[in-house]
Amino acid sequence: MSVRELVVLGTASQVPTRHRNHNGYLLRWDGQGLLFDPGEGTQRQMLRAGVAAHDLDRICVTHFHGDHSLGLAGVIQRINLDQVPHPVTAHYPASGQRFFDRLRHATAYRETVSLTQQPVSADGELDRCASYTLEARKLSHPVESYGYRLVEPDARRMLPDRLAAHGITGPDVGRLLRAGELNGVALDEVSETRPGQRFAFVMDTRLCSGAYALAEGADLLVIESTFLDEDIQLAVDHGHLTAGQAAGVAMDAGVRHLVLTHFSQRYSDPSEFERQARATGFTGELTIAQDLMRVPLPKRR
Repeated sequence: MSVRELVVLGTASQVPTRHRNHNGYLLRWDGQGLLFDPGEGTQRQMLRAGVAAHDLDRICVTHFHGDHSLGLAGVIQRINLDQVPHPVTAHYPASGQRFFDRLRHATAYRETVSLTQQPVSADGELDRCASYTLEARKLSHPVESYGYRLVEPDARRMLPDRLAAHGITGPDVGRLLRAGELNGVALDEVSETRPGQRFAFVMDTRLCSGAYALAEGADLLVIESTFLDEDIQLAVDHGHLTAGQAAGVAMDAGVRHLVLTHFSQRYSDPSEFERQARATGFTGELTIAQDLMRVPLPKRR
């Protein structure tokens, strides 16, 4: 049975707190695992969450600030220590190649796993497999930063009542699906499009076109909301979003489930992020992320 869920490993911003680890997010997508922004302590959080190195197929880093990347050294070494039997691909801003190299080779260890490096240097498609296309869009932050988006291909859902009305049964259903027409009956007459699911990951950024493009039509959007709305000038100055801004992006983009995360240590009441997000008029499902929680993707439309 396929599983599509977000495993939250850490939700703090610049510094960890007693209750929030540095960033870290694992997306389980059918049989694959995509690890986003492994901050310091990610390897231990994986252990606490029941996530193994063998679960990782991709590592996606938005940018090279420490709270989003210092865990790379430990995660990469653990992948090799556990001799993960499949290749692992790493995506990160090409401008930060020197930082990736330093983290990958921070200490001595034996490399046993094929780690493919695919740095990101422009908006667009990064990779494609049977169950999704991985895309990136540039964000607005003091250092170069990219957000990521998974898009499942659209599919077809056959409508049994319409098939029966046209007398199409058995192997003829497959023939119609492959050919698009059978005995004068068009595929569109007996089926409908099943939209593919979409996941978006937007970290450190000001409001920008890239954030909206990533969030467009997302079933699940994970987005930073470092500050509360009363500190909007701090957000602008440091390249971040407020809770209201993040929810505004989700509302404009038609997001179904919004996950707010990356909270500044200056705030002690996470419920205020929820209150300010709802004040924008966003009516979709809303989660204020906590370490080690699991968030399933919404059921298909």
